Amino acid sequence: MNKGKEPHFFDIAVIGGGAAGMMAAFWASEKGARVVLLDKNDELGRKVSMTGKGRCNITQENFTKENLTEALGKKGRFLFSTFNRFDVKKTKEFFKKTGIELKTERGGRVFPQSDSAEEVIAVFKRKLIENGVVLMKKTKPLSFETKGNIIKKIITRKREISANQFIFCTGGKSYPTTGSTGDGYQWAKNFGHKIVKPVPALSPIKTINKWAEQLQGVSLKNVELSVFQDNKKQLGRFGEMLFTHYGISGPIVLDASKEIGDLLKKGRVKISIDLKPALDFKELDQRVQKDFQKYQGRKFINALDDLLPHKMIPTMIEISKIDSEKKVGEISKEDRKRFVSLLKNLVLNVDELVGFDNAIVTSGGVELGEIDQKTMKSKLIENLYFAGEIIDLDGPTGGYNLQICWTTGYIAGNSVAEVINQKKYGK
Repeated sequence: MNKGKEPHFFDIAVIGGGAAGMMAAFWASEKGARVVLLDKNDELGRKVSMTGKGRCNITQENFTKENLTEALGKKGRFLFSTFNRFDVKKTKEFFKKTGIELKTERGGRVFPQSDSAEEVIAVFKRKLIENGVVLMKKTKPLSFETKGNIIKKIITRKREISANQFIFCTGGKSYPTTGSTGDGYQWAKNFGHKIVKPVPALSPIKTINKWAEQLQGVSLKNVELSVFQDNKKQLGRFGEMLFTHYGISGPIVLDASKEIGDLLKKGRVKISIDLKPALDFKELDQRVQKDFQKYQGRKFINALDDLLPHKMIPTMIEISKIDSEKKVGEISKEDRKRFVSLLKNLVLNVDELVGFDNAIVTSGGVELGEIDQKTMKSKLIENLYFAGEIIDLDGPTGGYNLQICWTTGYIAGNSVAEVINQKKYGK
């Protein structure tokens, strides 16, 4: 054996120090197992620190066993049995017991009272250390030593790590700067697992329209987004969105992005934004006429502050091709109706999804049919388990994906600990 590669022996080796990995390592160690947690970063929870814009959207109040398939599609059935053991209620109880106070905001999004993702990470680190978990940061597996369908060792640059059981919590490919570079997919594939092709999910969208760049930073609430292909509406969302330097983002855009990505494979995609969905065309036209009466002595560009965010006004006028210097009393009926139409149907041409660099979640991963849904155990490798984003399961924005990590991490950690305890104590 090469010098500097002395073996380290553990009951359980968890690879990946994100949400699922920290959860799995905690629960495995809570049951008395000797656990090592490996992470390639210099700190745990790098991606967790970015969730909820640094506030950590811990879970989603409305995520229940009854709406699994509604929230996650048909693949949501994979969590049916596991949700009985660790659902949203138990997740909230878990964090409260660690001392983290929670609050529920609009849309069922649950956050720490402190609005700090760092608080969540700090609590995990403290609990892991208290339970004797060995934290090997800046440590990446280079290869694995196997015997038949059993993993024996992890080979790293500095050492060899032996364990009885292994849990892969390596995440997906989104935000690769956090360490999510898809390593786990290749390792699982090398062990014979089928990998559903990873694609960006919850991704911002790049648009062809150059005028969108002028609106960078403009945030819109209570708007309706409709997606069209071949002049047929394919899907719709209602809520908040944001203009960026490359196109659009925000909750409703992210939620629609996975389906938009699928549509782009078939052809061109257009997005229509209804800025005033609470009013039909006639009602909105009457509203605009009232504003024109109110500001009848003003120029068109100075008469729209009651209708639109100030930064958006010049761009909307530019698109409408109405003279911005015209007095509103001089604007023709045809021009006014064209402007109302624009408010109801602001069209953007989709270029592409921004990609993994800015996608919040990866869609795809280890095929669910090759994982025991009750234990998260591989059906191909005797002592391998999976948890978190590495598996082919993802949900909408708003706390769903972190809940998947907490649930699968809890199940995997407890399942391996039970196996270890049965071997040790026969129970």
